[in-house]
Amino acid sequence: AIRIFRYLHLYLYYFFISGNNDNCVTYSSQRICALKGSTVDLSCSFTYPRGYTVTATEWYYWKNHDWKKISDDNAGRVSYCGNKVNNCTLRITDLREEDSTSYIFSFATWDYRKDGSSISLTVIDVVLEMEPTSVSEGNRVTLTCTTKCNLDPNPEYSWYKNGQPIENTNTNSTVHILSVSSEDAGKYSCGVKGHETLLSPEKTLNVTCKYMRYTVNCTFSMYIYIYNTVFI
Repeated sequence: AIRIFRYLHLYLYYFFISGNNDNCVTYSSQRICALKGSTVDLSCSFTYPRGYTVTATEWYYWKNHDWKKISDDNAGRVSYCGNKVNNCTLRITDLREEDSTSYIFSFATWDYRKDGSSISLTVIDVVLEMEPTSVSEGNRVTLTCTTKCNLDPNPEYSWYKNGQPIENTNTNSTVHILSVSSEDAGKYSCGVKGHETLLSPEKTLNVTCKYMRYTVNCTFSMYIYIYNTVFI
């Protein structure tokens, strides 16, 4: 009789609990890309059969080839924003590169445990690409604000020169300076709107005057052109 009861219990578990559509963990996104230093929510919800009570909820992260339990007091940066009813959202603040890994949510009732599938978090920096970095007046320069993965939703970008916002600049990830002048020389950076404190490292644009050689910011020259004659 005891053996029959055990088999019956296993049968009920696998066919009415494990395979029940009301028993699942759902993430708003399986892959999340976020900026280093920002805050991210791993949005999550869960369901379970009627009549059961959730007794425990846990988040785990993948490290050193094993799943490690996350505590609410992990360096004060991680907090569980959910409950034991249907919300299992996890919040991580001040994101760091070591936060890039896989996460899973798990919940348990009095007689069974359910693990969700894994969710991937990638923490990235904003990088400014400048092509070329040295140019003569009148030529073209392209500035591109890039990330290693796609931020969601599609972000808008802010542009800076010598630490100050550039006025009347588009919010796309790419900006073209079509005809460079000496006034365009300087240090440039970019950032994602809403995260203006998380700017890319600066890159310097050097501009050479069109008809002069060996110039410094188009101010000094070793050559003076007068009536097509060169004097040293």
